[in-house]
Amino acid sequence: MEAPVVAPARRDLTLTAAGAAVSEFGNALSLLVLLFWATPISPLLVAAVLVAELLPLVLGAPLAGVLVDRLPNRRLLITALLFQGAAIAAIAPLMGRPVFVVALVLLSGCGRAVAQPCISALVPHIAGEEQATRGYAWLSTGRSLGSMAGVTGGAVLAGVFGHPAALLVDGGTFLAYAALLAFVRTERRPSGTHEARPSALAGIRHVRQDAVLFAAIAGLAFCVGAVVVINVADPAFVRYVLHGDELVLGAMQACWMTGILIGNRLAARLETVSGVAHAIAVAAVTTGIGVLVPATFPFIVPAGIGWVIGGVSNGVHNVALNAVVRMRTPEEMRGRAFAAVGSMVVGANLLGTAAAGGLLLAVEPRTVFALGGTGAVLSGSACLAFVRRALKREESPAGAGLSSN
Repeated sequence: MEAPVVAPARRDLTLTAAGAAVSEFGNALSLLVLLFWATPISPLLVAAVLVAELLPLVLGAPLAGVLVDRLPNRRLLITALLFQGAAIAAIAPLMGRPVFVVALVLLSGCGRAVAQPCISALVPHIAGEEQATRGYAWLSTGRSLGSMAGVTGGAVLAGVFGHPAALLVDGGTFLAYAALLAFVRTERRPSGTHEARPSALAGIRHVRQDAVLFAAIAGLAFCVGAVVVINVADPAFVRYVLHGDELVLGAMQACWMTGILIGNRLAARLETVSGVAHAIAVAAVTTGIGVLVPATFPFIVPAGIGWVIGGVSNGVHNVALNAVVRMRTPEEMRGRAFAAVGSMVVGANLLGTAAAGGLLLAVEPRTVFALGGTGAVLSGSACLAFVRRALKREESPAGAGLSSN
């Protein structure tokens, strides 16, 4: 029987997950506002906002990983959150100047590039190594709930109080997250001297040299790059294929978010490297299946079922991604490993998003869904084959690798 999370750890984990929920509410709100604001100005501005948000996670990964492995993580996370909040709040009075808005979104992304590997490295210290996967599930659940609230209630908030006020609210959510973390007692203090630690690129080398980790992460990255095209095609698919309106689009997104919550709970039960790595591969396949369902049966009910399947797979990925990195990485270099993995997955996201725009100009939304789903199924199948081969090599007498935690 799985041991429960002890009371002090539960308290710290609850505070951390609650803060993540509040912050994710703000993230969803601000992204919604910025995309609504940018759409009538120029499609290029929409693309610039999306790229500015994600690019620092790709390019800044080596530096972010070094910071996470050299500085006390809870304090570093609080600093990164305050930096993000200040950058987002500063957008409010500058919405008439798109160049400054994009620059501030980029600065906020720099804070996020540090915050993401920081919280991933901190969770095992909060929950304990044996309960870390469950801790990641708590964190992902908090983020999912916050995102759901941001998508549904954010539009109302922005409509009533205006775009600048909504961005100020988002800035306040980062402050609230930082305030909650001030009451968290757990800290990750990297040990050893700076000179004794590997370089900033050690995280990338570590992922590349670990066959099991590389197979799982590469498979996930290819899946993300393939399936992210539906994010761009969602509105057109709902309007022109399902013949629905904004309420139908919101309902579909709610189905996906509900699936994520289920996937988080399922992934919390994973305890071994083999289980987590196989879960990543299988979830990639089921993601593709979930996307192919509405492409094959373009009606509201089948589409909703497909969105739930995709959401469950997404939830499994959210938890399993952090779990496999933790299990395969020495504690002292987890910051760099988490940052490297994040850069791979976000980089695939950026490439897929860029490709989606061209695809949607050339083919109908239903075909975009079919291509994205097929790509995810193929990526997951290849990932499953490579993961199994890597695990078999490791289990052989001549194999050498990291053991499961």
